[in-house]
Amino acid sequence: MQPDVDASELSTNTLASRSQRQFAWLRRLSFIGPGVIVAVGYIDPGNWATDIAGGSYAGYTLLCIILLSSMIAMLLQIMSARLGIATGKDLAQLSRETWPHFAWPAWLVTEFTIIATDLAEMLGSAIALKLLFSIPIIIGLVLTIFDVLLILAFDRQGSRLLERVVISFLFIIACGLLYELALAGPIIGDVLRGFMPNSKVVLDPKLLYLSIGIIGATVMPHNLYLHSNLVIRRWAGLNKQKSAALAKLDTIISLGVTMLLNSALVVLAASVFHYAGRVNVADIIDAHHLLIPLLGTSSAAIVFAIMLLAAGQSATITGTLAGQIIMTGFVSLRMKLWLRRLITRAIALIPALIVIIYVGEQGITSLILSSQVFLSLQLPLAMISLLLLTSNAERMGSLVNTKTVHCLGWASALLIMIANTVLIVEIIRHIN
Repeated sequence: MQPDVDASELSTNTLASRSQRQFAWLRRLSFIGPGVIVAVGYIDPGNWATDIAGGSYAGYTLLCIILLSSMIAMLLQIMSARLGIATGKDLAQLSRETWPHFAWPAWLVTEFTIIATDLAEMLGSAIALKLLFSIPIIIGLVLTIFDVLLILAFDRQGSRLLERVVISFLFIIACGLLYELALAGPIIGDVLRGFMPNSKVVLDPKLLYLSIGIIGATVMPHNLYLHSNLVIRRWAGLNKQKSAALAKLDTIISLGVTMLLNSALVVLAASVFHYAGRVNVADIIDAHHLLIPLLGTSSAAIVFAIMLLAAGQSATITGTLAGQIIMTGFVSLRMKLWLRRLITRAIALIPALIVIIYVGEQGITSLILSSQVFLSLQLPLAMISLLLLTSNAERMGSLVNTKTVHCLGWASALLIMIANTVLIVEIIRHIN
């Protein structure tokens, strides 16, 4: 006969078992970190400009591009993380070792990517300072140079503090977007239909341009180098298969959140501007001013500016860390973070000042959009290097790409290269 089990003891054991399962999930979530640092690059001011322009021009149509680009980003970032875990080296280091003759040219091209990204972050932050405190754009651009002090302060305290700061910025953006969407009241059915593929994206040259801008703003080339480095430090000493599983979970959660945030920006622009007949709102400053009359409250504009500032500052952290890793990996150069930051921002400041002086502030958003298209044009270099390295069984071992991942990766690269070719042809035709 089996001994009687006291009901209270059974209940206690059940609760203990449930508690252990909950703590197991919490322990898993405690590994989230590298994905969060990478994710903030996917919600920088460049995304704001492309998402607002796309939503105001085409309504919810470009939500399918947000979904597609986010899925490609998840695939590539997971591959990047697996590369770092499998080899103990990042993408830049391995690219230099595998193709030593192309190290310097590849570094220079990638540095231009960092500068293009920094340009968008700098302009976004300067715009936010003007909207919040009426600081002139040129002064705001100069002030953004000093955000390096913030980065240095956090970096000295370790990556964990940086991750908490980044999560705080993402939380501010998420809360702000929820508030704005509650005021806008989008129709859920129309939003869901926007995630379905639409032939207009290819047939309309302006939509194609905006789509490539969204891909360039969403799939960030420098993040592929950054992610492969961050995972090495986070999960050093752990079993590679377990580390890869944690990295995959980290990436899906982090980039899933940024996909929702980017989608929310398109939905906001579509529901507030497009369906009110404002189909040409491509300027962030104009979008800010129009929120007050269209949503009926000045708080909407204030929240918008705060979110924009949070986006610019959080993405700054990613860009600075990625730049250091890329420079060290490709050409074995190191410099202090504050000096690297100062040089990058000083170079990015040149085109910004030229546009403001000769075109005026109305040219700022066009400059941001152009920088995102440039990122998309540079993306195949990082993608192809990543695909070649992660498909090498000798190098990757058990973490080598499966046939499915291999095919999806090359299909993504081919899709982006075809889109880029079409865009270049359209630009040449427009010039002629």
